[in-house]
Amino acid sequence: MKYPDIERGTVVDVLHGHRVGDPYRVLEDAASPATRAWLAEQDTLWREHNARLPLRERFLDRLAELSAIGMISPPVWRGDRRFHVSQSAGQEHPVLHRDDVPVIDPMRLDPSGLTTLDDWQPDPTGRLLAYQVSSRGDERADLYVLDADTGQVVEGPIRGCRYSPVAWLPGGDAFFYTRFHQGVYLHHLGASVGEDVPVLTRGALSYGVQIDAAGRWLVISAGASTGNDLWLADLTAAPAGRPELRAVQEGVRARSAAAVAGDGRVYILTDLNAPRRRLCVADPGRPQEWRELVPEDPEAVLGAFTVLDGSRLLLSRIRHAISEIGVHDAFTGERTGTVPLPGNGSVGSLSSRPEGGHEAWFTYTDAVTPPAVWRYDAKHETTTLWAQAPGRVPLPAVESRQLTYRSADGTRVRMVVVAQPGEGPRPTILTGYGGFGIPLMPGYAADSLAWVEAGGVLAVANLRGGGEEGEGWHRDGMLERKQNVFDDFIAAAEELVAGGWTTPEQLAVWGESNGGLLVGAALTQRPDLFAAAVCAAPLLDMARYERFGLGPTWTGEYGSAADAEQLGWLLSYSPYHRVRPGTRYPATLFTVSAADTRVDPMHARKMCAAMQWATSGAASGAASGERPVLLRHEPDVGHGARAVSRSIGLAADALAFLAAHTGSDPAGLAGDTDGVDPAAGAQLGRAAAQVVADRPLRQEQ
Repeated sequence: MKYPDIERGTVVDVLHGHRVGDPYRVLEDAASPATRAWLAEQDTLWREHNARLPLRERFLDRLAELSAIGMISPPVWRGDRRFHVSQSAGQEHPVLHRDDVPVIDPMRLDPSGLTTLDDWQPDPTGRLLAYQVSSRGDERADLYVLDADTGQVVEGPIRGCRYSPVAWLPGGDAFFYTRFHQGVYLHHLGASVGEDVPVLTRGALSYGVQIDAAGRWLVISAGASTGNDLWLADLTAAPAGRPELRAVQEGVRARSAAAVAGDGRVYILTDLNAPRRRLCVADPGRPQEWRELVPEDPEAVLGAFTVLDGSRLLLSRIRHAISEIGVHDAFTGERTGTVPLPGNGSVGSLSSRPEGGHEAWFTYTDAVTPPAVWRYDAKHETTTLWAQAPGRVPLPAVESRQLTYRSADGTRVRMVVVAQPGEGPRPTILTGYGGFGIPLMPGYAADSLAWVEAGGVLAVANLRGGGEEGEGWHRDGMLERKQNVFDDFIAAAEELVAGGWTTPEQLAVWGESNGGLLVGAALTQRPDLFAAAVCAAPLLDMARYERFGLGPTWTGEYGSAADAEQLGWLLSYSPYHRVRPGTRYPATLFTVSAADTRVDPMHARKMCAAMQWATSGAASGAASGERPVLLRHEPDVGHGARAVSRSIGLAADALAFLAAHTGSDPAGLAGDTDGVDPAAGAQLGRAAAQVVADRPLRQEQ
């Protein structure tokens, strides 16, 4: 195997006294002739290698079967009108329905499959629908307004609305929305975008906006991952374009969200003085005068909430990466019961009617249970299946268990291990995330099941930096403590080997985005521990990450190279700067999307070139074909949503690569599922409290 040639430059930046080498700076420019030629050769090299992977076609076929289950979302009610998203087998993208009638199908908008429906919000009547679409991976979406009765687009586009919340005014003639990292604006239907009124603009922050069901109270949020400010305004007291914003929270290091419920109180979910969050209430007329309603649970992280009938309060929690829903008295906060759930898995956001009522809807999923929508009836205290994904696929029987191990500093960390019954070391994928306070939760994933069904082991580590144990867990894995995340991950790998699940010759790692940084750190800090790696859409050059993509918005999570002390933190683990010649690195596949506007593909290009140089010929003393370093490059998709066929192709390539380089036996692949009980796997997820599940391998940042 001969790697493509690219000049190894002599660029050295002197930053706060540090000499920081950057030999592949040339690959930052995706449009340069040198980069384009190099990418073309990398593509040829990958395709040649991929064509020789013995399990690729088997994984491709099985992933198509496991993905044919489809999906369905909880209902969003506007009076008697019901909106939901569903996806059937064979559909490339989910379709938005009103009362079971399709209203937005991305494939009708763009038959190429490169356009995605990113967000949507109906007006109070359910007639008008604000929706956002983006194309070719560029998540800076365009916002339109559709008349759902006629199917005609009546407004738009409003550009630069990346996953913008939309808050409609009563009557449906105007709405608030956010422009990405600019602020909150008011748009009147029929007016030009240039006439939109800036309501709150405080620079490059993340903004949120919502209005209560009565259309009176406006809530605005602005902040970053480490904290946000909150304001409340009475829309009956001043013009909508000039609301009198009153602070709910301002100038504190805490993350809080607020909503005015039908009972007339403002509810505030906050981690202020409560790393696992608590729920407070206040009079909207005096929004800074909070009182605690539901205190922090010392072992569970508070999540979504909704108020039913003005007297019952539903609160979802994550208890050691497993969801639960408690029933509380809305006035005293006292817990009065528990919502029955189908098993020990993940619950999605709680949905209820804006005008109130005794019903709530939510999704439930676990490793072997595709997401389905369940309905809770507060009058009868029952949970019933409301809707499920349309497809039916025989599922394998797997066993899951949760392990607890100790990291380098003695911290107890949890890890879920999923496998078919059996003993002895097996090819294993270890995955994790460990960033931005995002928890890894149990969930159905075709790629996870396909790997376990083929005889492999899947391990999911709940690392510091994530949100499984609250904000304290998050902060113990960010900024100057980021190394804790990598230590937790490496300790998980050592636990898998020590426990007899696998060996270093059979152990692979897989991670995306911040999880790609995790993989890059693991393979450069402990290359002896892993045989293979998939590093997807990763951050790897931590000295320059904030110059590209959404990097400037992540300095609160990682730190900034502009600060001398923080540069030291970044360089201590920056994978690109830790590549050393003569090291026997794992077989590594970098996967990137050229249109990624979150994490610039330059990270993977530069790291790939560095590792190819370090492992080729005399530089490593080893044959480059033994543990290849390869780059899989897609030109016209991005970081987030994509067509199902694209997701299946990527997953099949990655699984086949890992299988080939962890010693998987092609003859041992469980490809025959005839006679498998479709409910057999689902029963495992419901068996006992100690049986938990895995999650999808890919996590978004």
